[in-house]
Amino acid sequence: MKIKASKTRIFKPGENLLFFLEKYFLCLAEGDILVVTSKIVALAENRVVKNVSDKQKREIINSESEFQMETKYVYLTIKEGIVMANAGVDESNANGDLILLPKDSFLSAAKIRNHFRRKFSLKNLGVIITDSRVIPLRSGITGVALGYAGFHGLKDYRQEEDIFGRPFHFSSVDMADSLATAAVLLMGEGAERQPVAVISGAPVSYCNKVNKNELRIDIRDDMYGPLFRKFK
Repeated sequence: MKIKASKTRIFKPGENLLFFLEKYFLCLAEGDILVVTSKIVALAENRVVKNVSDKQKREIINSESEFQMETKYVYLTIKEGIVMANAGVDESNANGDLILLPKDSFLSAAKIRNHFRRKFSLKNLGVIITDSRVIPLRSGITGVALGYAGFHGLKDYRQEEDIFGRPFHFSSVDMADSLATAAVLLMGEGAERQPVAVISGAPVSYCNKVNKNELRIDIRDDMYGPLFRKFK
């Protein structure tokens, strides 16, 4: 598998995202996966809030999240089935503004995929909309797939056997987030200005329609669920 991140100019709020991406994805091959940071998707949707007070910021985080809890550093929130800081409301690389997450990352991924499939006459093409996240009890951030299109996000091993012939009962691999993490590592989080990337040779199963809930776990069944119930 190979990943190539592309350096771009600064994307401005309200720009046409597809026109922008066409400048950097000049040629795509069968089976490629396009990776696009959620920040430029949100900017294209004008999901930007200017000149807000701390009180207004808290109100925005509250309205953007399904669950919120104030912690020492941030608001721990749940949005679209993902645990994240401040419901994804971000001040980094925002020129003093607040940038919210895209309205519907799965829909955005599907639109990008459909556009480039037609442009390059491709059958199998994937798209991932990425963001950053922190894993409990681990320092530093990794990537996460807010939305994706063109491939199955979950690889299930439960119908297979391990190297000693024992059947798997619970094992599955989060393909979408794994690929997002690999790409975000190269794309960077600072001043790299590499908001897009292409993954070639990814070991995924391609499809035309994804189940946007396939990676979600009900909090009642999640291994971290007792923590949320304890601190609520």
